[in-house]
Amino acid sequence: MRPDTPTQSEALLIFKSLTSRVIVLSICLLVFGIGTFAFLTLRREQMQLINSARESSELLLNTIERSLYNSMRIGNTEDVKVILEMVGQSENLVGVRIFHPHGVILKSSNPNEVGRVVDERDYKLFLDNKREGVFNLDGHGEVLGMVKPIYNDRQCNLCHGSKSRIIGLLNVNYSLTETRNRIVELTKLFVMSTVAIIGFLSLAISLVMLKFVKKPLSQLAKNMARVEAGDLSVRMTPEGKDEIGRLIVSFDSMVDRLDRAKKELENFHFQQMERADRLASVGEMAAGIAHEIKNPLTGIAAAITVLKDDFAPDDGRVQIIGEVLEQVSRLDKTVNDLLFFGKPTVAEPTCTDINAALKKILIFASQHRGGKNIDKRLELAENLPTVYVDPKQIQQVFLNLFLNAVQAMQAGGTLTVRSGLAKVEGIDMVQVRVTDTGQGIPPQILEKIFTPFFTTKAQGTGLGLAISHRLVEQHGGRLSVVSQDGMGTTFTVELPAYCPGQPGYSGPDVPPPTVCQ
Repeated sequence: MRPDTPTQSEALLIFKSLTSRVIVLSICLLVFGIGTFAFLTLRREQMQLINSARESSELLLNTIERSLYNSMRIGNTEDVKVILEMVGQSENLVGVRIFHPHGVILKSSNPNEVGRVVDERDYKLFLDNKREGVFNLDGHGEVLGMVKPIYNDRQCNLCHGSKSRIIGLLNVNYSLTETRNRIVELTKLFVMSTVAIIGFLSLAISLVMLKFVKKPLSQLAKNMARVEAGDLSVRMTPEGKDEIGRLIVSFDSMVDRLDRAKKELENFHFQQMERADRLASVGEMAAGIAHEIKNPLTGIAAAITVLKDDFAPDDGRVQIIGEVLEQVSRLDKTVNDLLFFGKPTVAEPTCTDINAALKKILIFASQHRGGKNIDKRLELAENLPTVYVDPKQIQQVFLNLFLNAVQAMQAGGTLTVRSGLAKVEGIDMVQVRVTDTGQGIPPQILEKIFTPFFTTKAQGTGLGLAISHRLVEQHGGRLSVVSQDGMGTTFTVELPAYCPGQPGYSGPDVPPPTVCQ
């Protein structure tokens, strides 16, 4: 296929323009409308000219007929000849004659025709019982031939007898040359006028479209390109209240909203950067403090355990010491969470059976205070593929979710753990749903639930769910939550269903270690 020439490319570009298409369509409609009107008007004028010629011929024919009847009544046949010769000198009249029903010319404006046979086309009009017809006559061009019978009345019986009903036929040939010339001139005038009107209106439409449509639209397109490039200082002034003007007003309004949104986004981003910087500083400081606290905590726990052994089991102080040990344990967990969140840890992934991990963690969570009053249901799918995760880290995720569920059902309830295989965006994922029947989470809290240090618990650190969310994402999965206030909460963990060495695995033999930070 040959490439388009520059002329062809320019033509295609022109017809891709909305303004050009509107102009071309308008011109086509003008040509059709004005052309149709001009054609119909021209046809009407032509018919009027032909009808005028016909009326003139009929008037002349009737005048001759009355004159002939008057002359024939008094028996003056010479007057008939004189009348025909006088009428024959009229402008546009080719000939006037009277011929016998058998076709022989009896009287004529041209004496040389007398005794000859009338033209066959004039005679055919009589035979076909027609009054008129148009045909070309040698030497005279197009003529209108008219035939009118001369009937035999009682006054004519004296000369012509009473046997024949028609004693002759009056024949007139009227030249249409002048009429046709006028029609040609009229046609030229109409064509030139139509072309001039179409040209003028086309030019006017083109100028109007270019000024009031193409120019503002082109400027609007340029300004939109500037906005797309990031320049939000662009503004336009509408020149009217039409559709283009309203479009420009809408464009300015859109740019204003974009400008405000950009400033708000920049401000929000700046605040987030400040917050991230503060969190980083807090994390570093917390990690340092945690290191300083962890060692003394270990010593305190050991010392209290030794003291506990010195008291009898029924001693009331044993219960107090047990409460102190529990608080030390909680403080140790908080320190460990701070260390985990503030310091990167390298994952050690292995092929892990999720169902086995869930059973193990659920048993551990059942020992938690408050967990014994909760009904626990395991609905685990069989033959689930193993997942490539760090067992300790994934156990930490599920332990956090189970403990959160237990804490959400202080008055008792049901904890349901379901596992299964699901397709997520075309990828096989092992899916675990942890559902509780607690009070649910309000919407304003739900959107912040994975934010570090955000908590609604009096003794919480706000790091448990944040760490779980990060761990799941670092393993290529996703942690999501659905909750209705007063109806319970469901956490969903999705992990890629693959493991190196398994049939159907197409990934690397040993994925790179995951760094959780």
